[in-house]
Amino acid sequence: MIVYQSTKQQFLDDSDNRDIEDLIRDAYLRKTGRYASESESRAWHGSLREMARVLRDRQIPNDTGIGVEFGIPQSGKRIDFILSGHAENGTPHVVIVELKQWSSARLSEKDGLIVANRGGRRETEGPHPSYQAWSYAALLDSFNEAVYDSGTELRPCAYLHNYRDDGVIRHPHYAPYLDKAPLFLRGDDELERLRAFIRQHVRKGDGGALLYQIENGRIRPSKMLADSVVKMLKGNREFVLIDDQKVVYETCLARSVEASPERKQVVIVKGGPGTGKSVVAVNLLVELTKRGLVTQYVSKNAAPRAVYAQKLAGHLRKAEIGALFSGSGRFHTADPNVFDTLVVDEAHRLNAKSGLYGNLGHNQVMELIRSAKCTIFFVDDDQIVTLADIGHTNELVQWANAAGAQVTMLELASQFRCSGSDGYIAWLDDWLGLRETANPDFDRDAFDFRIVDSPVELHDLIREKNKVNNKSRVVAGYCWDWNSKKNPNADDIVIPAFDYRAQWNLGRDGSLWIVADGSVEQVGCIHTCQGLELDYVGVIIGPDLQSRDGQLVTAPEHRSRMDRSIRGYKTLMKQDPEATRERVDRIIRNTYKTLMSRGMKGCYVYARHLTKPHTR
Repeated sequence: MIVYQSTKQQFLDDSDNRDIEDLIRDAYLRKTGRYASESESRAWHGSLREMARVLRDRQIPNDTGIGVEFGIPQSGKRIDFILSGHAENGTPHVVIVELKQWSSARLSEKDGLIVANRGGRRETEGPHPSYQAWSYAALLDSFNEAVYDSGTELRPCAYLHNYRDDGVIRHPHYAPYLDKAPLFLRGDDELERLRAFIRQHVRKGDGGALLYQIENGRIRPSKMLADSVVKMLKGNREFVLIDDQKVVYETCLARSVEASPERKQVVIVKGGPGTGKSVVAVNLLVELTKRGLVTQYVSKNAAPRAVYAQKLAGHLRKAEIGALFSGSGRFHTADPNVFDTLVVDEAHRLNAKSGLYGNLGHNQVMELIRSAKCTIFFVDDDQIVTLADIGHTNELVQWANAAGAQVTMLELASQFRCSGSDGYIAWLDDWLGLRETANPDFDRDAFDFRIVDSPVELHDLIREKNKVNNKSRVVAGYCWDWNSKKNPNADDIVIPAFDYRAQWNLGRDGSLWIVADGSVEQVGCIHTCQGLELDYVGVIIGPDLQSRDGQLVTAPEHRSRMDRSIRGYKTLMKQDPEATRERVDRIIRNTYKTLMSRGMKGCYVYARHLTKPHTR
């Protein structure tokens, strides 16, 4: 998506004949269905007038393509300003301009980060503008097939039109990124340098044709973490960390280096589905191990660890894999501070007790903090899906304080799953009743979401999508007994009205169901897909979530008796009915949010017991 697209001449005419920010704001509303914020309008007012000054250069072709607020595929990120044309030799070129209104900044010791006022009331640490421009170019190159196929050269830069050089913004600390994306500041000399940069790469205009091709081009297949883990452990940069991901990564590295038995560190990183928690976690595992720090990746869920181990088989010995990846129930016997850093993914799934019968240890959160000088928890309170899950943010903070640890709170907000549609996740929260978000709908062009009329149609759609790369699956709420556990020929999920029959995934493939050949015929559950991602997910919503009198309500009595997620809730109801009802209600809603946010490209839903949610 491009909010505004024209040529240089048209952009200058629009700037001369009306307030350019009003034009962009109107276009933004038409394209996204949302109103732009006042801060965005102010930024457009200041920065786009400055870009108009830059473009009043006769040597920059009038038919140079111009785009404002260029949406990067598969992400919620937008490039501020983009120009297209051809170099002298005919090679297509795109110039990416990151615009900032800063007038001052302070140095950060962390790689690629700088401290500045980013439109709020206080200074915050975040990516240097040159890092940001370069990372956005890398993201666009990764996702857009038109860029790749056409041989387009991407040339990122940053323009801080209010900033006079003070030795900070161009400090040698940032040299690697200044080389990748030159920085232009306030002043006539700087303006001429930016003009020269544009002229160097855009000698001939293209009427915006390249921008049109990029906007409407095919999206390249997204990298999945599980497929990239081998290359990452070999030192390859598989994922460029963007914005808040970079801040979290560098801050976690810094806390790991600072940590000691006398000064324990606990970092709590909050982030919703698709914000890159696992990507950052595995990147940390790789970098900290490379630095010689004794580090393990820890998760309660067996499925992600099983998938990573399968991908690493043949590249690392089994003992080496075991030294890098661990379950959360092994630390009740660990010595204090035996690890330099523990990277705990899906921390919301931690339990109190460990062991097969839940009779070992005292509290997994406490034991993890005790075992390491630095413990990094990645957590999403909206993915607590069983009564046994205790890893709520408040629980993490409580045990960190009890250990006398220094606590650092961070957040991942940028969406990189569900085609980068922040609107879809916000709509999902609103529809499921997790929180009011004022999102009665979302941009349907950004994410392939469908409500289908039968489970047969749903499964057929997923089978068809799965033919491409074996990365599409059907999942369901745990509302059907696991009959095939004892009888391999028995059906589990049976919906007679459509003559639909399928088995749960928990048989032959176990934790590897999500990657196993042929497992598209089976139906997954929360326990074998949480923490992992698919291209397309089909979700069968069971009778534990229903519409009654126009309201979405939960019905825990319709959960399978074999599901351990809410086992014992009837006993708890007798002790504290109100609190138990609230906990169980939240678990069911969280479960469907987790299932419906596994897809990177699309989600298809069958829901017999629900009225269809409002859609455009």
